[in-house]
Amino acid sequence: MTNKRPAQIRKRIDRIKAELAAIDDMRPGSLTRQYKDPENQIGSYYQLSYTREMKSRTEYIARDCLREVRRQIANYKRFKALTAEWIALSIEHSRLRMKLARRP
Repeated sequence: MTNKRPAQIRKRIDRIKAELAAIDDMRPGSLTRQYKDPENQIGSYYQLSYTREMKSRTEYIARDCLREVRRQIANYKRFKALTAEWIALSIEHSRLRMKLARRP
């Protein structure tokens, strides 16, 4: 085993950090269209649902804010994916360093 993989991991982690720094406003949740009369699909409105600090929350979203809220939700999903990848790479990096340290 060479030192090549740990160096690759460090480079990817550095790229992840840069991507995270570029993420703008974000918010968790899922956006759904609801109806006041669901049977006839009359009176539609949008609802954002999410859980934060172990509390379920629901917010109504005005139509003129939909694009921005969708962008914020996408940013949050990207944030979560990047941090999950960072954690997995950090674990792998730590294991590799310990293996290399035990080598004679």
